[in-house]
Amino acid sequence: MTVIRAADARRSETPNGVMTTYASPTQGGASRSLWRVEAHPGAVGPVHDFDVEQVWSWLAGAATVELGGDTFAVAAGDTVVMPARTLRQVLADPDTGYTAVVTAPAGARARSADGADYGVPPWIA
Repeated sequence: MTVIRAADARRSETPNGVMTTYASPTQGGASRSLWRVEAHPGAVGPVHDFDVEQVWSWLAGAATVELGGDTFAVAAGDTVVMPARTLRQVLADPDTGYTAVVTAPAGARARSADGADYGVPPWIA
């Protein structure tokens, strides 16, 4: 068993918010990655996809999720299962932003809308 202390959680910042990694292959040797997303109010994530399924669960705030051509309004308590190889974009509520916890298999690779390989984001590695 590996215990990852709160003080050891890894933070990755982007213009849209902060990702805090709780467990991953490089943090605790986990086979799944688990991280928290704190998106700034009005943040607009990129249109992209992943080669694996992701599960997002909203803890606070709200967002609009565009997933595979459908649009969903989500808020605290909602969970979205994002299938592999499905274009998605997450837009944070303009007033509150959002906080979500996300999990995906280790080594999940992101791709741009046109298929360019972005690699494994640092919060998943």
